[in-house]
Amino acid sequence: MKKDANKNRSSDRYDASKIQILKGLEAVRRRPSMYIGDVGLRGLHHLIFEVVDNGIDEALAGFCNHIKVTIDKDVVEIEDNGRGIPTDIHPTQKKSALEVVMTTLHAGGKFDDKTYQISGGLHGVGVSAVNALCEWLEVEVYRDGKIFYQKYKYGEPQNSVEIRGRTKKTGTRIRFKPDGDIFKKVEFKKEIIAQRLRELAFLNKGLKIDFEHKDSGLKERYYSQGGVLDLVKYLDSGRTRLHRPIYFCQTVNGIDIEVAIEYNDSYLENIFTFANTINTHEGGTHLIGFKSALTRTLNDYARRHNMLKNNISFTGEDTREGLTGVVSIKIKNPQFEGQTKTKLGNTEAKGAVESLVNEKLSAFLEENPRIANIIIGKVLSAAKSREAARKARELTRRKSLLESENLPGKLADCSSSDPDECEIFVVEGDSAGGSAKQGRDRRFQAILPLRGKILNVEKSGMNKILSNNEIRTLISAIGCGIGEDGFDISKVRYKKVVIMTDADVDGAHIRTLLLTFFFRFMRDLINEGIIYIAQPPLYRVRYDKKETYLYSDEELQKFLKKRGDKKCDIQRYKGLGEMNPQQLWQTTMDPERRILKKVTMEDAAEADRLFSILMGGEVGPRRKFIEENAKYVENLDI
Repeated sequence: MKKDANKNRSSDRYDASKIQILKGLEAVRRRPSMYIGDVGLRGLHHLIFEVVDNGIDEALAGFCNHIKVTIDKDVVEIEDNGRGIPTDIHPTQKKSALEVVMTTLHAGGKFDDKTYQISGGLHGVGVSAVNALCEWLEVEVYRDGKIFYQKYKYGEPQNSVEIRGRTKKTGTRIRFKPDGDIFKKVEFKKEIIAQRLRELAFLNKGLKIDFEHKDSGLKERYYSQGGVLDLVKYLDSGRTRLHRPIYFCQTVNGIDIEVAIEYNDSYLENIFTFANTINTHEGGTHLIGFKSALTRTLNDYARRHNMLKNNISFTGEDTREGLTGVVSIKIKNPQFEGQTKTKLGNTEAKGAVESLVNEKLSAFLEENPRIANIIIGKVLSAAKSREAARKARELTRRKSLLESENLPGKLADCSSSDPDECEIFVVEGDSAGGSAKQGRDRRFQAILPLRGKILNVEKSGMNKILSNNEIRTLISAIGCGIGEDGFDISKVRYKKVVIMTDADVDGAHIRTLLLTFFFRFMRDLINEGIIYIAQPPLYRVRYDKKETYLYSDEELQKFLKKRGDKKCDIQRYKGLGEMNPQQLWQTTMDPERRILKKVTMEDAAEADRLFSILMGGEVGPRRKFIEENAKYVENLDI
C-alpha cells in the first residue's frame, strides 16, 4: 500500500515535464476568452471590431478614408483603402510580413511611434487572434500595384503568400468564418455592429464606413463631418436642448482632445468618453479631468457674476444634471486597465483635459452670457433639488442584514443571507405577489410586489424619484443604494434581481419602467449580469388527462400541428394572478424548469439614446422611432 501511494505522488509531481509549450496560435484557441473577453455574443462581435480597428488605425494615421463591412450569414468581409499590410520578407522571420502579422501574437506595426503614432486594437494581438478563432480566413492585400493573397484554416496557413493579379488600389480585404466549435452561437446581430460602426464614424470625422447585412437587406453608410459634435446631437435626439452644443478641440502636450457638451431639460447625466476611438465605459483619467474642470469653471463663473448666495457651492452632481457630453482623446501609448480596455489610466490625460476645459469653457461662458445664464440657472435648480432630495435619500439607504426588520413591509425576504444564492422577484401587483410568496422556495427566493406602475424616472428629478414609495421600497430591498455617492454594488442583497410581470401591454410597460430605473440609477447591476426578466407561459394546454405550458404563439402552433385533429383545451393566461402558487412555481420560478432572460447592455451610448427617445418627453422622436421599427414587431397585443 505504501509503495502505491508513493507511485501516485510521483505521477502528481510538478516538474519540468508538466510545463506545456503552446505553439503558434494554439494558446488563443485553448483560452479564447483571455483574448476576446468571452465566447458568447460579445466575443463573436469582437472579431469584427478587431479587424475594423486595423482600418481605423490607418485612418488615424491619415491613409484611409473608407471602410466596408459586409455580413453574409456567418461570413464576414471587411475592406479598407489604407496602405495594405506589408508583404515583403520579414528580416528575422524570413517569410512574408503578411503571414507574420496573421499568425504571430504580438506582431504588428503598433509597437513604435513611427508607423502608428495613435492606435487602438489589441496592439498586435488582434488580427492573429481573430485568425486563430476562425474555421477559415482569407486575406487580400492591395499594394505596390499587386494583389497578394493567403488563406488560413484554424490559424494555419494553407499556402504561401501568392500574387493573384495587378491593381491600382491600396488596402486590405479580410474574409472569415468564425469557428462554430469555439463560439456558442455564430449569429451576428446587425444592431450591435451598426452601433459600433456609427460610433466610429462620429469619432473619426471624414471617414466613410459602409455596412451591409445581406440577410436583412440593410445597407447603410455612416459618415460625420462634425465628429463628436454630431455625436452629442445624436445622443440628445430624444430630449429638449437648452442651448446650442459647445465644442472645442486642441492638442495639449501631445494629446489630441475633442470635447462636446450641451444641457437638456432632463435630470440625467450622460457623459461618454473615448481614448483612441476605444469606448472607455468605466471612464478613467480623462473623465476625472473633465469633471473636475466643469465643476470648477461653473463655480468660478457663478461667483464672479454674483450668482451664488449664502456661500453655497455647486457640487459635481449639480453641474452634471441634464448634461450630455462626449470627451474623446487620442494619445500615444495609452494605458488601459484590462484587456478589454474600459478604463484609461494615463495620468497625463487628466491634466491635459482639465486645463483645456478650464480655458475653453471659461472663455465660451464669458463670450456667450445668454447661454451661460441658461446653464447656471439649470445648475442652480439642481443644487436646490439636491437639498430637497437629501432627506428622501436618507430613507433609501441600505439597511444591514442585521436590521432586516427595517426592510420594506411588502418584502417577503428569504432565509438565506448569502447574496450569491439569493434572488428577488419584483412582481407586478398584490395578486401575483401573493401567489409568488406561497409558491416560492423560502430559503433563497424573496418576493417584492409593486403596486401599479412605478414613476418614469426619465422625466423626474431626484427629489421626486426618492419621494416615490414604490421606488424607495425597491431601492431599500435591493440594498446597494443609488447615485454617484450612494451606490455600492458590494452591498447588493441578491445576485439575481428578476422582473416578473404579466405577458401583456401593461406588463411590458411596467417592465420598461423598471429597466429604465435600473439603467439610470443602478447600471452596474446590468453590467454585472444581475438583472433578469422572467418568462411566464402564455398558454396552458390540457389533453389526454395531461397538461403542458407553452411560452409563445410559435410554440402553440407547433404543438397544435403535432396534435392534428386531437381535442385539447387551451387557456390563454392574461396575467400572473391567474396561476395558482404551484403553477407559478412550476412554470416561472423553479430554477430547474424556468426560463430567465439576462438583461445585457452592449452599447451604453445607444442604449441611453433609445431610453431617452422611448421614455422621454419629446413626442416627435418617439413617433419616428415607432414608425421606423414597427415592421420588426414580433408580438403584438391588441
